[in-house]
Amino acid sequence: MARSARSSTTRLLYTLCSSSLRPQAQGSTAGLLAGSFQLRHFSAGSAAALRLKEEKEAWWKESLQKLRNIGISAHIDSGKTTLTERVLYYTGRIHEIHEVRGRDGVGAKMDSMDLEREKGITIQSAATYCSWKDYQVNIIDTPGHVDFTIEVERALRVLDGAVLVLCSVGGVQSQSITVDRQMRRYEVPRLAFINKLDRMGADPWKVLNQARSKLRHHSAAVQVPIGLEDDFKGLVDLVNMKAHYFHGSSGEKIVIEDIPADIETLALEKRRELIEAVSEVDDKLAEAFLSDEPIPPIELEGAIRRATIARKFVPVFMGSAFKNKGVQPLLDGVLSYLPCPTEVSNYALDQTKNEEKVMLSGSPAGPLVALAFKLEEGRFGQLTYLRIYEGVIKKGDFIVNVNTGKKVKVPRLVRMHSNEMEDIQQAHAGQIVAVFGVDCASGITCKRDTFTDGSVRYTMTSMSVPEPVMSLAVSAVSKDSGGNFSKALNRFQKEDPTFRVGLDPESGQTIISGMGELHLDIYVERMRREYKVDATVGKPRVNFRETITQRAEFDYLHKKQSGGQGQYGRVIGYVEPLPPGSPTKFEFQNMLVGQAIPSNFVPAIEKGFKEAANSGSLIGHPVENIRIVLNDGAAHTVDSSELAFKLAAIYAFRQCYAAAKPVILEPVMLVELKAPTEFQGTVTGDINKRKGMIVGNDQEGDDCVITAHVPLNNMFGYSTSLRSMTQGKGEFTMEYLQHAQVSQDVQMQLVNTYKASKGVE
Repeated sequence: MARSARSSTTRLLYTLCSSSLRPQAQGSTAGLLAGSFQLRHFSAGSAAALRLKEEKEAWWKESLQKLRNIGISAHIDSGKTTLTERVLYYTGRIHEIHEVRGRDGVGAKMDSMDLEREKGITIQSAATYCSWKDYQVNIIDTPGHVDFTIEVERALRVLDGAVLVLCSVGGVQSQSITVDRQMRRYEVPRLAFINKLDRMGADPWKVLNQARSKLRHHSAAVQVPIGLEDDFKGLVDLVNMKAHYFHGSSGEKIVIEDIPADIETLALEKRRELIEAVSEVDDKLAEAFLSDEPIPPIELEGAIRRATIARKFVPVFMGSAFKNKGVQPLLDGVLSYLPCPTEVSNYALDQTKNEEKVMLSGSPAGPLVALAFKLEEGRFGQLTYLRIYEGVIKKGDFIVNVNTGKKVKVPRLVRMHSNEMEDIQQAHAGQIVAVFGVDCASGITCKRDTFTDGSVRYTMTSMSVPEPVMSLAVSAVSKDSGGNFSKALNRFQKEDPTFRVGLDPESGQTIISGMGELHLDIYVERMRREYKVDATVGKPRVNFRETITQRAEFDYLHKKQSGGQGQYGRVIGYVEPLPPGSPTKFEFQNMLVGQAIPSNFVPAIEKGFKEAANSGSLIGHPVENIRIVLNDGAAHTVDSSELAFKLAAIYAFRQCYAAAKPVILEPVMLVELKAPTEFQGTVTGDINKRKGMIVGNDQEGDDCVITAHVPLNNMFGYSTSLRSMTQGKGEFTMEYLQHAQVSQDVQMQLVNTYKASKGVE
């Protein structure tokens, strides 16, 4: 009661203080300085004002320390959404547990889309928030399928911590490795949760060893299971050395008892292993460990927290989300070991100082800096998800999009709970919110759309967006639905940076590109359901690329005289391949000396070369990894124009392209497949037939796990083939690896097919 009264007094003091500090002109630094000057020199109450300021800062500090922003990521079917459902139930956000596939007609809370409930997979990441032991936890549940990898990328970009879910039977799988790589890329501290301990063949210690070898995690278990498979009863907490049992119809009652005698030796051994692992990366614990002192739980917990936040250690939790065991201790682990927003270093780029790195304080007292990381078309218009890194955002505020310079008003501010929203008046640093009526340029540029209050010009660093690897030709069946067809494509392209829409210049067909067959199938299905547009879909088309293998000179004169002003432009130079690993795919260098070509025509020449490189002469696909150097040319005082030089560049590129020995590049996929050992010979033979290169072969119990690099063009319909080869027991995942040169016979075949199709047209 006393605490509650004190808390409301603090809030009142904060309100008084903030109103006295508020400048007359919103966003004006001068106004803020004037306000603080008046406050400091307010003769009668300067000491009181200082106390108010301290009270306000203390309140903010406490609020931020009790905040966690986490993501839940894993391989397909490891139990992410089931785990999130339990978390929401135990924290009181939902009052009934529903299963992922929606057999009861309801489905998991975080899978709000009908398609997600039918297929039992997560397609879009969903945000929610809940409270656990006086802490506020913002959670983003992400998809597991590699086709929706952008959803994981953008979630991890804005989160402070993550939970990596691993299956106790499947272990560390291909997508677990991808997700872990993404967590490393964004420097996200993480916990691991070994799920499904109730399943046949569960072996958490095997999974822990795999995490150490395959993911290179410096990790150790913080729990030991009491029994496994059908005998899984509870968990031993190795920090406090107590046994936890989960009673009640939904495991909501936790009973803490002494450790059963039969696993006490194992628990002591695993605790020592935990202390050893943490003391390797934490000096304070190492001192106590080396001096052979008994280590109290509070010291061990502090050391695990320091090592986890420093990303030197990954604590491993265990349980079974489906059987309602181990979720509450995992929540405690999130509070104990993952960082609050002020414990993570976030940097912005100052646009006024040539993108100089600026460390953000993460406090609500600074200027507003918020990153738009996801767009969604809601029932009430476009919803823009923001992660606030500094400052405060209020409903009715004016905020500035640093990329476009546009000033927009925030008409509505909401907190998301899956597809439901709760209106709020303001939000501060560290929080994840959504706003209406704030537009970002598009899905691709939105990855860096940063909003401020106008007092600073900061942008947040962008996230990694993979290139699409597969295309389909789509067209609306009915001519009446053309409007909805283009509306759907525009919306999907805006929401998903890996989904691209283009027009085939030759056939006039609409081409959609994405990360795989499932990715594109989902969008075609969503078009039918959400926009009532039936679309006909062409055969999947692989996104080939062309490149050159040697240097070739060009010297082209474009001259045209047909009465009136003519066209005159001469370009001389060479094309050459870019070195391997080059960050750009197209480079243009102007090496002109003197005024052979007036400088105002050079941009038109670059534009011409870029346009020509959009379609190579072998199979009409874009040309990549080329450098074009312009070192001479000629112009006419009357007849030269931008158009003349642009056309000269296009024809020059075509003229020298064949001499540069062009080759075709195809997307190669990293394929991981798992099948019973008895089918190993057949499966391996089939991979070789598809021109795949086997790079790994492991044994996991009765299954063999084969890793291979296979051209995407040879992987169509593979799921059906694998099922028939393995009597339905095989499974596989694949993700984009690289574009690699095709063999000579495949190149001839592709070129002949292209020429034949051109001939038909």
